[in-house]
Amino acid sequence: MSGAASARPVPPARPVPPQAPYEPGAALDEAFDENGRPSGAYADLLGALGGTDLEDLCRRVDAHLEAAGVSFGGGGRTFPVDPVPRLIAAGEWERLSGGLVQRTRALHAFLADAYGEQRMVSAGRIPARVIESARCFEPWMRGAPVPPPGFLAGLDLVRGSDGTLRVLEDNTRTPSGLAYAVAARRALDAELAAPVPAGRLDVTGAYPVLRRALFASAPDGVDDPHVVLLSDGPANSAWHEHEQMGAEMKVPVVTRDELTVRAGRVHARPEGGSDRAVDVLYRRTDEDRLRDEEGRPTWFADLVLDPIRRGTLTVVNRPGAGLADDKLVHAYVEEMVRFYLGEEPLLPSVRTYDLGDPDQLAEALERLGDLVVKPRDGYGGTGVVVCRFATAEDRQAVTQEVRDDPGSYIAQETVMLSTHPTVIEGRLEPRHVDLRPFVVGGGDSSTAVPGALTRVAFGAGELVVNSSRNGGGKDTWVMG
Repeated sequence: MSGAASARPVPPARPVPPQAPYEPGAALDEAFDENGRPSGAYADLLGALGGTDLEDLCRRVDAHLEAAGVSFGGGGRTFPVDPVPRLIAAGEWERLSGGLVQRTRALHAFLADAYGEQRMVSAGRIPARVIESARCFEPWMRGAPVPPPGFLAGLDLVRGSDGTLRVLEDNTRTPSGLAYAVAARRALDAELAAPVPAGRLDVTGAYPVLRRALFASAPDGVDDPHVVLLSDGPANSAWHEHEQMGAEMKVPVVTRDELTVRAGRVHARPEGGSDRAVDVLYRRTDEDRLRDEEGRPTWFADLVLDPIRRGTLTVVNRPGAGLADDKLVHAYVEEMVRFYLGEEPLLPSVRTYDLGDPDQLAEALERLGDLVVKPRDGYGGTGVVVCRFATAEDRQAVTQEVRDDPGSYIAQETVMLSTHPTVIEGRLEPRHVDLRPFVVGGGDSSTAVPGALTRVAFGAGELVVNSSRNGGGKDTWVMG
């Protein structure tokens, strides 16, 4: 539990404007029960907020984040954090963390198999085309030495009307958000005058977990590895996160220009530092491909491919790990749990239709108006069509695109994302949210880090929860 509660400011003495009654919408609300009453620990939290000037609280939280340099995206825009935290009860977190670890272990096993024997394909449990046609599949990684399971996964979970959390997408290429979850916690601990429930987990504990995983990923025979974080520098939208992670984990942050390859080893010479061979490279660059559109090696391939094959370098997350991000691969993750682990999935997926399968394509086309259509390799919400709320013209257009090129799209069941009280123009209104928890490690030592980032869509009725679509974050109080 954080000790920062004692430093919280006293609420302002000046008169506070009366708050309008909160009116949950049609979707399931995280903070209110079916009778419109605050549920569980939300009663104390919302009671404390009842005497708070919410506009002033938002200004103070924004000022805290701006002073700390918590930015995301171009132009140094301060990452927006809503000041009403989301609460996750201890029992739900225990069930959830078990499912997260199980799913990440299966994804790690799948990646090793996809670049190895492809046993799951041979067993008829996943079509070969799903792997071979994925944009992030890297054939040059086939046969490369399998490293220890250093791995960071960020999964996107949504809660629908039945109250069940389901995995909407898996992120294993360059999952971001961990530093923003910590920043949201620190901002609210400094500015929110509300009681902290006993047993709240400390999200900052994620940093030592990740640091241990990185150092444990060193190549064989390396007892004291040199670990660096590779970034694009200030041009990267998550540059703040890279700087913060490096500082918290005491790992140097380097850019492409500060790395060279000599005699099969990657060497780093940070500005003002000395040259040193790198054993573990935590990649956070936008470029993660080994081949460009013409099939030529990228600068990233020139840097890491030979050292990886020689066994002198471990890259986290490994080149080709984005295969598990593929939205079509998502359709087969529950089967991966059964195939590789011999277990039933603890954490369900949102049903995803493989439109390259004629039967599933026919089923999806019959009811496309009820589904969500996504480009298979899209990200950031780009190209997503929620057909139920789309115009007739947009539905017609996406139907034709799916018919013309079904392999480039997937369809998913529409989930009416749960809502959460969010400050909008000084009053609490329901806004849709998802949850991004993080798991470190892909093998038996996998750990669900003690916290998560709740992402919120500030637009009324907006179902695509992403910072590129007017979204932001919330502190997430996970109970131990």
